Amino acid sequence: MRLRILAAAATMLLFIGAAGTAAADAPTPRSARTAASVQVPAGVTAAVAVFDRRSGSFTEQLNTSTAFRSASVVKLLLALDFLWDRGPDYGVPAADRARLEPMLRSSDDKAANYYWSQYGGPAIITRMVGRLGLKDTAPPPLGQEGFWGYTALSARDTVTIYRYLLDSAPAPVRDFVMGNLRQSTRCASDGFDQHFGIAGAFEKPWAVKQGWAGSSFEDGTCGSGAAASATRTSAPAPSTAADVDLTRPALHTTGTVGPDDRSIVAVFTLHPVGTSYGKAYTDIGRLTRSLNVPGATRPAGWWYGTWSDHVNVRRNPSTDGSPLTQLPAGVEVSVGCQTQGQVVSVPPYTNDWWAYLPQYGGWISNIYINSPDNRMPDVRDC
Repeated sequence: MRLRILAAAATMLLFIGAAGTAAADAPTPRSARTAASVQVPAGVTAAVAVFDRRSGSFTEQLNTSTAFRSASVVKLLLALDFLWDRGPDYGVPAADRARLEPMLRSSDDKAANYYWSQYGGPAIITRMVGRLGLKDTAPPPLGQEGFWGYTALSARDTVTIYRYLLDSAPAPVRDFVMGNLRQSTRCASDGFDQHFGIAGAFEKPWAVKQGWAGSSFEDGTCGSGAAASATRTSAPAPSTAADVDLTRPALHTTGTVGPDDRSIVAVFTLHPVGTSYGKAYTDIGRLTRSLNVPGATRPAGWWYGTWSDHVNVRRNPSTDGSPLTQLPAGVEVSVGCQTQGQVVSVPPYTNDWWAYLPQYGGWISNIYINSPDNRMPDVRDC
């Protein structure tokens, strides 16, 4: 039976580009690319820095000195400030390990609140600016000092932070921080799906620290976690702020990609007021996939849009058992292959085809794929 997707998805295929193999979507040498290689979706304000540690040079630079509100990316500085000068063995007390690990892996806000309040709040940022020689980083604006997510941070300063971690930090500090970033959980502590950008655009190995903030991001949850306050720091966003936009929804992806952390990637984005989490998630994914990232491996597959709220990702092509996770509403996904399985009905429509999502390690019914037919016409069978 021919599937006609409901309302918003009833037209044609929302399909950006297909890559039958990883090689087909492999990074193109810089010399073969146009100057405007960074593809910024319409309506998005972005800053990008990609640094190749092997060559010691940038392969992508866009608005690198522009300061954005950091959201949870500032947690890198909170962790480094705590670990600074802790002694020859840099041992992490058990109580702090229990806070730092979820803060770095799952972006835990309670842990960030603890370190912000215990170690001086804005003074943490001032200390780290001096220690690392950061150029664009600044504490939250006057009147918002209690909110760590309003720290100003740029793409080039983020590269500097990672370069310190990888090249200058004591080995125990490097191993602790980067080891936790390599174990980034799909669902953050507040229930948001945080595997956008780098984590969605490239195969492992990668290590990521993400950031998100926006009152329109209530639809970003995955699994059973309950969403926390949309601004991540519970602060009302002011209508204006000097130098840094605190109003538009923000979504940032930062980290390293490739064997031996070859490339450092920092992507900061702002989206129009009212943008849903799924739309912002999709847009930062498209932007990140457009980048020249040495050492990166692109996932093989076909990119498709989805519809409906919180589609369940299943272990098998059936609705049996508990779901592995849920998709943010309307997010774009990479489909590895498709097969026939249990019939799913969303009256008056039915579909027995299922799509395998390799980066989720599970299946969703094709009934939730933005495709004109039950079986996607260009995707191979599993």
